[in-house]
Amino acid sequence: MARTHNFSAGPAALPTEVLAQAAEEMLDYQGSGMSIMEMSHRSKTFVDIAAQAEQDLRDLFGVSDDYHVLFLQGGATGQFAGVPLNLTAGDDTMDFVDTGAWSKKAIKEAAKYCQVNVAASSSASNYDHIPDPANWQLSADAKLLHVCSNETIGGVQFQEFPEHATLVADMSSDILSRPVNIDQFGLIYAGAQKNIGPAGLTVIIVRKDLCGSARPITPTFLDYAVQADADSMSNTPPTYSWYLAGLVFQWVMANGGLAGMQAQNQAKADLLYNAVDASNFYSSPVAKADRSAMNVPFTLADAALDADFLAGAEARGMFNLKGHRSVGGMRASIYNAVPLESVQALVNYMSEFENERG
Repeated sequence: MARTHNFSAGPAALPTEVLAQAAEEMLDYQGSGMSIMEMSHRSKTFVDIAAQAEQDLRDLFGVSDDYHVLFLQGGATGQFAGVPLNLTAGDDTMDFVDTGAWSKKAIKEAAKYCQVNVAASSSASNYDHIPDPANWQLSADAKLLHVCSNETIGGVQFQEFPEHATLVADMSSDILSRPVNIDQFGLIYAGAQKNIGPAGLTVIIVRKDLCGSARPITPTFLDYAVQADADSMSNTPPTYSWYLAGLVFQWVMANGGLAGMQAQNQAKADLLYNAVDASNFYSSPVAKADRSAMNVPFTLADAALDADFLAGAEARGMFNLKGHRSVGGMRASIYNAVPLESVQALVNYMSEFENERG
């Protein structure tokens, strides 16, 4: 069966090897006579799957026993509320660096529960860069500093992370794509649907000393301490998404781990950015130092040609290249599971289209 070149920003491409294994195990998981999605989350079979997935994620990142690893529901958006409800009181301040649409949403939600200080923002330049840390206006007494490590819409990515006693990062769109020093963070959260697995699962890595002080109004399923005590099963978890995430973790390990992912992702990003930079027909709106290796927005010299470009791409098996409605243009999301061959096909088409229409 032919597979398309899938450049979707999320839900996004999954490794074909993972999908093939899941298909093989769909009706009968390892002789159990039932599918994973039919099993009780309390069964030994699923508890073992869950435990292995957690251990594999710990091994990939080098997560110590100082941290809980949680597999919850609600997407990263749920954690826009979960973080302040667990880590702050009503009169506490959260510092934010506003680098795009997802930072903006997190700021708006947090403001319902605590004081918010936007320490820096690149909104005035349409989120085309990461603000210089030298100019951040951090609060003297903020409980934590929140960043979005990679903005899917604007295509900006933190190449290095700031030092902070309690650094919190939304890593939904670049988790598993490169090595990260977990000890630098108080908490990391990530929706699954970019690099981890199908939508419906949220992974949280949180330092244990930050748990246990959730506000009384915190919904139980968002209370990190409650979920940690229940091994992420105080309520029925998204079992099939958790299982698939475990298969993805094993795929990453088999393909060089996080260092291997970083090398592959950089090769794909370099190929695409070089094609854009070498052309007068295409351009990138993002400052070079802050370009994302996951989401590559680019524009055509004449926006009137956008529809024709997209139609031609789809005719060649390349889908989901339309830029987000808020910024227009094109966007190629090249997450872990997008092969180099897909990026090469896109670059070839870009050259062909420019020669014909430029």
